[in-house]
Amino acid sequence: MSKRDTPDTDEGNVRKSKITRRSLLAGAAGAAGAAILKNSTATADEPPTPSPQQASPDPTKAYGRPATPVGARSTFERPERSVSNSPGGVSRTPLQDLNGMITPSDLHFERHHAGVPRIDPADYSLLIHGMVERPMKFSLDDLKRFPSRTQICFIECAGNGGAAYTTTPNPQRSPQQVDGLVSTSEWTGVPLATLFREVGLSDDASWFLAEGMDASVMTRSIPTDKAWDDALIAYGQNGEAIRPEQGYPARLLLPGWEGNANVKWIRRIDVSDRPFMTRWETSKYSDPLADGTARIFSFTMDAKSLITSPCYPSVLRAPGWWQISGVAWSGRGKIDRVDVSTDGGQRWEPAELEDPVLPKCQTRFRYLWNWSGDEAVLMSRAVDETGYVQPTVEQVQQARGVFSRYHYNSIRAWTVKPDGAVLFGAGA
Repeated sequence: MSKRDTPDTDEGNVRKSKITRRSLLAGAAGAAGAAILKNSTATADEPPTPSPQQASPDPTKAYGRPATPVGARSTFERPERSVSNSPGGVSRTPLQDLNGMITPSDLHFERHHAGVPRIDPADYSLLIHGMVERPMKFSLDDLKRFPSRTQICFIECAGNGGAAYTTTPNPQRSPQQVDGLVSTSEWTGVPLATLFREVGLSDDASWFLAEGMDASVMTRSIPTDKAWDDALIAYGQNGEAIRPEQGYPARLLLPGWEGNANVKWIRRIDVSDRPFMTRWETSKYSDPLADGTARIFSFTMDAKSLITSPCYPSVLRAPGWWQISGVAWSGRGKIDRVDVSTDGGQRWEPAELEDPVLPKCQTRFRYLWNWSGDEAVLMSRAVDETGYVQPTVEQVQQARGVFSRYHYNSIRAWTVKPDGAVLFGAGA
């Protein structure tokens, strides 16, 4: 029997009282009188709560704030992309300031080779031709008429993490400066496979050329298998139109593949039976190997992880329990496990992965650490669902040589000094 069903008894000192209309009115009157008395005796230190009509429209005051056409962050929150002066334009995502897996659109990293074109969506078109039955040109409205698909995935510059590809990294680098050329967004668009069925690809077609509308005329050769898998012609990002620096009004999206192949401002697709060997895949975006040969078309971004807290320029205030947290991602699929070491890689413990864990997405991990106050070296190591294990920098250099320019996915380290200062690199 529940408490609600327990009968009243003298033993429990519980007595039923008859509720009447008169008692209800009396109670209401008493409550109203108490409220009036409280307001009449309010002091200057305890002002009465104003009604909505009395709320101050001044946003700097305690009450009220006027509605605005576009929302803004709190003035207490000021995450910013770091901007470099390298040719073409580079800005890095402030990984250490973010929560969850989604990167706000205005904090998504940028990497340009010749500026950002200004494209009127009314004049936009995408031409698909070559080894197809029906060459066609699609306007933006045409693309939006097809069934859309939304997918969350990361985009990462192939050169991301170059600051870590050395045995003596600069200790005064933040996660943003080390690995800030990666971001995760929710992308919406039409599957490229849908458009390929519309134009009718030849049975012999195996590659296509993706060409952008920027001043550098970015062009990359892509296997058609990727189109049949999960490629999108994306026009939406995080619930709104793609930002201009991300390819407005439409871009090629190749989940899990190096950023340069995700051609922005895409205007032309030429279907063929062989790669086009453009300058972007011969003189650029190829990896010299230790044996004197070169690796080309290394599209997939390998598993990687990065601790984003604690990190430079953080300072741990005192010994005790601290949370180690960060992000992991893999172009091969889902992150299966992240291991954390607090002694420079001698021992590893599994971290906890935060839901949701999605394929080709950044995944949050966390690990509770009881810092003794002694110097410590923090590391993280990602393992994806294919069994691929994030390598050490020595393993990467042994496989690819010391002159590799892309796909820097070696294990990162942070050194915690006895005074609590956190520096990038082991033994910094």
